[in-house]
Amino acid sequence: MNPVRIAVHLHPQHIDYAGIRDAVAQAEDMGVDVLYNWDHFFPLYDGDPDPVAGKHFECWTMLAAWAEQTERVEFGALVTCNSYRNPELLADMARTVDHISNGRLIFGIGSGWFEKDYVEYGYDFGTARSRLADLDAAMPRIVNRLERLDPPPIRHIPILIGGGGEKVTLRIVAEHADIWHTFGDTETVAHKSKVLDEWCAKFDRDPGTIARSIGIKMERLDQAEAFAALGVTEFTLGVTGPDMDLAPVQRWLEWRDGYNGSSS
Repeated sequence: MNPVRIAVHLHPQHIDYAGIRDAVAQAEDMGVDVLYNWDHFFPLYDGDPDPVAGKHFECWTMLAAWAEQTERVEFGALVTCNSYRNPELLADMARTVDHISNGRLIFGIGSGWFEKDYVEYGYDFGTARSRLADLDAAMPRIVNRLERLDPPPIRHIPILIGGGGEKVTLRIVAEHADIWHTFGDTETVAHKSKVLDEWCAKFDRDPGTIARSIGIKMERLDQAEAFAALGVTEFTLGVTGPDMDLAPVQRWLEWRDGYNGSSS
């Protein structure tokens, strides 16, 4: 049985970068397994008076800083927006950050959804269907470029893809991902996981080679065992500025240690 891991999703909004740096250091010292940021250009909530206005920092520049700052924790974007950068460039950026960190990057990627990012930065928003089609076309290019880079990545960079669309997204996950990230209750996750397994069978892929990750509210520790029973091995907890309060994460780390100890 694979051990469960605790990830913290640091939302880089409403805070100066010094506060983000301190949160990264604290999380690593606490024993968090994975750290994520997100790939947006504006806050997503809690701005005043505009919910999507306020202090914010760019994703990949930050990941390069985390690569130098940290020593143990894995990290990445939850998730990179495919629309904002050429696929080959994304592969090269990921390879470079992988080297800076000595092989600790997780390459999370998705199709994008936040319209303000697109409008303000001059990208074509298109439709949900067109953005998903773009991601589908980009993934083979990313994988191909990662295989051609000199020097190559230090390790096989784990690819994380999020979402639950049964006709396209989960097919892309089955084709390319090492980690599938989702949300929802146990019934939803069980159903989507079954659909993913069916897509894996069509590609003659062992579904056990795709780790299951879920975003879960900090206060829902009571649900952790049920999700673990469904095969979820990564639990992602959101923490936001301006406070970046990591104290509630400690209970999850204690549960992880107890669960992994009892399962070994």
